[in-house]
Amino acid sequence: MAGTCVVGLQWGDEAKGKIVDLIGDQFDFVVRYNGGANAGHTVVVDGKTFKLSLLPTGVIRPATTSVIGNGVVVYPPRFFEEVDSLARAGVDLSKRLFLSDHAHVIFPYHMEEERLAESSTEGKIGTTGRGIGPCYQDKVGRRFAIRVGELLRPDHLRERLAQIVPFKNRLCTAFADGNATPKVFEPTALADEYLGYAERIRPYVTDTSRLLHEAVKAGKRVLFEAAQGSLLDVDHGTYPYVTSSSSLPSGIWSGSGLPAKNVKRIIGVVKAYTSRVGRGPFPTELDDGIDGYGERIRKVGREYGTVTGRPRRTGWFDAMAVRYTAALSGADEITVMLLDVLSGLPELKLCVGYDLDGERRTHFTSDAYELERCKPIYETLPGWTEDITTARKLTDLPAAARRYVDRVGELVGLPVSVVSVGPGREQTIRV
Repeated sequence: MAGTCVVGLQWGDEAKGKIVDLIGDQFDFVVRYNGGANAGHTVVVDGKTFKLSLLPTGVIRPATTSVIGNGVVVYPPRFFEEVDSLARAGVDLSKRLFLSDHAHVIFPYHMEEERLAESSTEGKIGTTGRGIGPCYQDKVGRRFAIRVGELLRPDHLRERLAQIVPFKNRLCTAFADGNATPKVFEPTALADEYLGYAERIRPYVTDTSRLLHEAVKAGKRVLFEAAQGSLLDVDHGTYPYVTSSSSLPSGIWSGSGLPAKNVKRIIGVVKAYTSRVGRGPFPTELDDGIDGYGERIRKVGREYGTVTGRPRRTGWFDAMAVRYTAALSGADEITVMLLDVLSGLPELKLCVGYDLDGERRTHFTSDAYELERCKPIYETLPGWTEDITTARKLTDLPAAARRYVDRVGELVGLPVSVVSVGPGREQTIRV
């Protein structure tokens, strides 16, 4: 079995979902191995727009089995929202969507913890507010975590919540510190609510690690779908402005139970520019006002969070950052997405180095405090005015657009395998 991983090489929102959808028909299984409902994927198929944040993008392909692995954290109401939305769109998920019994469960108190932390100056890092971080904290801390399989044992769940909820109430009260009114949770009511979810979620729950091992033995093809982007990886990203899980392919082994030796191809996904949500350093950010390039890219590229609706910060392509993440991820190739968004700009810039306190740097630093002081060193290329959304092969692109794509590949040091010129499946150039 030659497995493949699709991973974002920037700060997320690189249009990984489109790549997973494009190649999904080549695979029997699509596996999500990290993150939670803080990772938005938008896929356009035959004029229909599907917005997913928890389910793997592979669910759109009717012949594909989708798996939510043990490395994901799950908020049951969001799980059902997406399942129901797909059902209304005619997507049948029965017997082809599976959820790990070892995935951890997000409860309302996780969201309250995050809300209170984000409301304080000291704790604010710009999260989505979906309770992802606090749930992962509980997972690592071991004492107060609950896994999906535990939802299916009513007496056990009631006992666990009776132990956990009083502590969480005290914790939220301490976080509030008189500056806000914390929500107070009642163990019995919370158990009743989640036991209601349990009966509906039961048909999807299984030992997904065993499922995947059996699939590999049977020669099935597996596609791994990373959430967020490599620069948000909890270990190798711009810490502390990162997510709470391993968003690099290194998270596959721990987040799915399949050893890394099963992955033979890694596709790195990048935007033709850069975007970022939330706080943290962003050397190439275009903070040039409402009439500037940054706002134009935001509007044309519809750069607003799929999950939160927040405006994304936008900037020029940072080759320093992508070279770093391409090496970390072991990427074999890159796909350049949203190239059409840059049409009409008179000139385009590519970051080829940093100036750090007067010294030129030719390597990326993930130290957020050092990266904040880095000033980009740019290479400038001419833009193009033509509409490229109908291009289907490289020769259809204007010379300036082809040169831009070529230069991105040169700077990253990897071949470009796909260029996307619009959200639709057909708006794709396969190189």
